[in-house]
Amino acid sequence: MNQETFQLLLCLPAQAASETEATIIQWHVSAGDRFEKGQLLAQAESAKSVFDFQAPCAGKVVRFRHLEGETIPLDEPVLLVETADPAMKDWLPTSPAATEPAGQSLPAAARTFGGEEESGAVVIRGIGAYLPSRVVTNAELVRGFPEITEDYVHQVTGIRERRWALESEKPSSMALAASQEAIRKSGIAVTEIDAIIVATTTPDMAMPSTACILQDRLNLTAAVAFDVNAACSGWLYAVALARSMVLAGMARNVLTVGVELQSRLLNQSDRNAYFLFGDGAGAAVIAAGSSGHRICRAVLSADPRGLQMARRETPGYLVAGNGEKTDPWIRLEGHALFRLATESLSDVIFRAIAESGWNPQDARWIIPHQANGRILKAVAKRSGLPFERFFLNVQRVGNTSSASIPLALTEAEAGFSIGDKLILCSVGAGMTTAAVSLEW
Repeated sequence: MNQETFQLLLCLPAQAASETEATIIQWHVSAGDRFEKGQLLAQAESAKSVFDFQAPCAGKVVRFRHLEGETIPLDEPVLLVETADPAMKDWLPTSPAATEPAGQSLPAAARTFGGEEESGAVVIRGIGAYLPSRVVTNAELVRGFPEITEDYVHQVTGIRERRWALESEKPSSMALAASQEAIRKSGIAVTEIDAIIVATTTPDMAMPSTACILQDRLNLTAAVAFDVNAACSGWLYAVALARSMVLAGMARNVLTVGVELQSRLLNQSDRNAYFLFGDGAGAAVIAAGSSGHRICRAVLSADPRGLQMARRETPGYLVAGNGEKTDPWIRLEGHALFRLATESLSDVIFRAIAESGWNPQDARWIIPHQANGRILKAVAKRSGLPFERFFLNVQRVGNTSSASIPLALTEAEAGFSIGDKLILCSVGAGMTTAAVSLEW
């Protein structure tokens, strides 16, 4: 008789009363490994001692919540495991946080959209992309930093080059180019677009919206048009909104665009941000019907712990010269952002997989926000998903914020097969998170 298996989160073992946190020195297991009760899972170090983390039961490693070198509170879960040990059903975790069955249910702040209870299919009918012609290499940017090399920039960021807009280009002009390609590939007429949603942190102007400007450029007279700002997660927020509009009967074809012109907002003396960002636009037509790639689920959330980790005080894509005492540049809190982004992105991937009714091995492709090569490698390790499944083009285009996922999707689509299951996922300033599951 087969025993019922279930998942639970494990914390590091409690230490002396005065000890509140520890650093993971080394994991002795990998995602997917089976282990026996009492087996060494990891070694950790507190302020007073080095200690072993032994398995309280037999089971299987599902995924890591924290990586080697991370310092975490002793009552914070570090590992998600699967077990059939009935004694563990009565196991009392040391923290309320450890009762969350990660990968199976959502925290209260998360919102999930889509599912079998909703009638009708919503699909991506066509996607398009635009990248400026100007290629900016690491070699060009490090000229102002004699202490670092172009290889060092690549090692730290995973980026070798990025595209920067020409002086004549605006966010709306890049959005137009990507939109025209997406509409052409969707096989519908421009006049069949019922709504336009533009995700951007760098609009042409404070008002009217870039979506309204794009509507004018497309010669549409009766479409709904508005912008959204969820930073790097913005395009996935737009897709979720578009899907909901279609299901509600408010629109049949919705044009969603992610566009950013960030190169004019970079402080040349700020090494945290100067090498990361690129410009570009991506677009997709979200439509009712079965002709296209089915959108299964959308998971959206935001975590105010990351509120100040990525920010810019003034709006738009230009630095205003009005003398106001505000900081006009993109600012990043590198180390804190790395840790929370890695945690949030790996978590939202598994939430989307679970809410779609899939197993982790079902996800053939992960199309993540192209934030930084090191973050994406850390996410793969933390999640236990093979890094080969993650599509990366950050080395060629840099971090294009809300444009990054449609840009990556457009580049990667030639390698997809019919029926492939995809997870599109992002984390952005706020800290916003989003994931969308697709069947190609």
